[in-house]
Amino acid sequence: MKWDDFRQSDNVEDRRGGDDSGGGGGGFSLPTGGGGLGIGTIIILGIIGYAFGIDPRILIGGAEMINGSRSGGYEQPARPAQQAATPRQGAGATDQTSRFVSAVLAENEDVWSDILPKQKNIQFVPPKLVLFSGATRSGCGTAQSAMGPFYCPVDQKIYLDTSFFQDMQKRFGGGGDFAYAYVISHEMGHHIENQLGILPKVQRAQQQATSKQQANALSVRVELMADCLAGVWAANANQKWQILEAGDVEKAINTAQAIGDDRLQKAAQGYTVPDSFTHGSAAQRVQWLQAGLQSGQIDSCNTFK
Repeated sequence: MKWDDFRQSDNVEDRRGGDDSGGGGGGFSLPTGGGGLGIGTIIILGIIGYAFGIDPRILIGGAEMINGSRSGGYEQPARPAQQAATPRQGAGATDQTSRFVSAVLAENEDVWSDILPKQKNIQFVPPKLVLFSGATRSGCGTAQSAMGPFYCPVDQKIYLDTSFFQDMQKRFGGGGDFAYAYVISHEMGHHIENQLGILPKVQRAQQQATSKQQANALSVRVELMADCLAGVWAANANQKWQILEAGDVEKAINTAQAIGDDRLQKAAQGYTVPDSFTHGSAAQRVQWLQAGLQSGQIDSCNTFK
């Protein structure tokens, strides 16, 4: 993927090496209520944590935070948020990884600033992207590296510990610049969903859901739409700047397959539980990524039909 010649975004907050780790300590309790995780999900996350050597409490807490931030049911930590470390803006980034992230964010900004008004008559408002190491504060609670990248609709920021890229290579068999760009653009896709008014509607629907399976099905639709929107970005970026090189799309597809719920559950426990899916199967993720790549149109990403 070509990116070296692109501008650097001014919307990167680099908190790496800062003191915004959120502090130590704090107890863990099993979530309950409308925004909580089902016991099946908790068991699966425990198995995944064991398989990958991650503290299951981190995985469960992260899943609850992400689930709650999209369903409106996450209970904020009792401790008051600490003041964030002074960010270093992406325009001044010097290391290779932060330059890459900043360039991909800038390409997303330029594409969405163009096509969101043209295709949906909505003015694009860029989100911030927070780079952190280990842990940091977000509007949706404490962000930790084991959670993976996520979008918080409360503060409209994308959170990324770039060690996730190493995890993609070591644990999920994915890698390459376009695969990493797909991950960033998927989170930007959630921001686009927020601007389209989809996330608030899904949050209300999840709160009114009569079962965890119903709420999970809504989550899957949100995630698959974000996959598709990442494809829409790539299609338009490639049309404008010819960013794609041989093998790029295949690497992104491999990544989408590797992080499908069925693949992760199969690896962790030997079988799948479709009702517990929250992001979609490998086949679904590939299908919707390709839909966006092939069309370049936001309307091709309607997973709620």
